[in-house]
Amino acid sequence: MIPFELFAVRYAYNGPRSWNQNELGGKVNEPHSALDYYFWIAKRSDRVFMIDTGMSEETALRRGETYYRVPADTLELLGLDASKIEDIILTHIHYDHAGMLDRYPRARFHVQDAEMSYATGRCMCSNLLRRGYEVDDVTHLIRCVYGNKVTFHDETVEIADGLSVHKVGGHTGGLQVVRVWTHRGWVVLASDASHLYCNMVNGTVFPSIHRVDEMMEAYRILNRLSGGSWDRVIPGHDPLVMELYPAPSAELKGIVARLDTAPLAPLPSF
Repeated sequence: MIPFELFAVRYAYNGPRSWNQNELGGKVNEPHSALDYYFWIAKRSDRVFMIDTGMSEETALRRGETYYRVPADTLELLGLDASKIEDIILTHIHYDHAGMLDRYPRARFHVQDAEMSYATGRCMCSNLLRRGYEVDDVTHLIRCVYGNKVTFHDETVEIADGLSVHKVGGHTGGLQVVRVWTHRGWVVLASDASHLYCNMVNGTVFPSIHRVDEMMEAYRILNRLSGGSWDRVIPGHDPLVMELYPAPSAELKGIVARLDTAPLAPLPSF
């Protein structure tokens, strides 16, 4: 099996944050981790997959996020062209993961059946549950469905040799995680199945939640898919990712991290 190169690309930031913003039941006034916003790239000679597309600057500013760079433009740092990307996996359709889909005219979008149903069904009648979605992003994806540019998946599917998606839910109705075969073995992109390392390691609940029981089960799935090693699971928003993994070059430090190599240090205690 030919391994993929695997990268995390940091494009935005949210902070400072308190403990109760990152863990259900956390202390209100105690400082806690900020959030970084990422998208991911898995590439090898025969296939390139973009995992999530980030959000626009307009969305970031309206929602109070600090915005560093446009994901589609940032692909150039990895020698890629947004207009030529053919496969994009959307882990879910929240605003920070599924924006600016029009920047990828040749792409086919891979989505779980359950996520599209969730994002367009009765749950979106709830202000609380729909606050993570941008209606323009969702309606654009619907137009992609009618344009034959969406592939729907149900539960676990191997999209390519060495790359599979696995529905876990929890955070949203149809969240999927991505397992990738790399030079260091299997690496699992958790996306928002676990925002931070401390969530999955300690079994704590990030407050943006659809079903707590599914989130707890998702942690078990992540652990199983990684072979029981948390350092082979990459959380969706943890700033530690940029510290634990090396940049491809000195110029890309703090922007891109290589996930297909071993971490530079062990995970800290949480």
